[in-house]
Amino acid sequence: MRLGVVLGFAPWIVFTVLCAPTTWEWATLTALLATVVIAVPDWRRTREVSLLDVVSALFFAVLSVLALVLDRADLMWVENRAQLLSSAVLTVVVLVGLAIGRPFTEHYARQSVPRQYWTSPTFHRINVVITAVWAAAFAVTTLCDVVVMLAPGTSTLLNWVVPALVIVAAVRFTMWYPDHASGEHGPAGAHEASAEGAPGSVTP
Repeated sequence: MRLGVVLGFAPWIVFTVLCAPTTWEWATLTALLATVVIAVPDWRRTREVSLLDVVSALFFAVLSVLALVLDRADLMWVENRAQLLSSAVLTVVVLVGLAIGRPFTEHYARQSVPRQYWTSPTFHRINVVITAVWAAAFAVTTLCDVVVMLAPGTSTLLNWVVPALVIVAAVRFTMWYPDHASGEHGPAGAHEASAEGAPGSVTP
């Protein structure tokens, strides 16, 4: 699960790194290509597409179409708010998944956890916690983008330093928490590690 979650966000990371007022169109196309490269093998392997991949494909496809059909003057709002838009969309997607009881990380966890554990309360709880951490991380990055919009002098700190620290913290938590939770819940936990390969160590 852990590597899968990070790969799921790869298109957004690419978009954030490449995005600038003069390069956002290329950033969008690159992120769309990255989404396809990640989602197609995932679908062929599991016959499922994650909510994150669906939203990524739609978001970057829409931006790509806008770049092709609209004049540059009509797209100034995209150029100036591209990072804010992406952060806000990710925040909403993750929160919606939590609200409907489908944490987005469950898709990735099911790829390395036997089917009989998928309905386990512990399995669901672990994914709710990890998804909530990602929701908080994206909410912070969205807030940073809003502050930068209102106070451009803070751009270096809030566009790069704080978001990078927050995302690194979320990745580290994703790596650490399943094993920690399995230790707390013991043999009944869906992520319990065992010599027979029970899903305690949710590895890629």
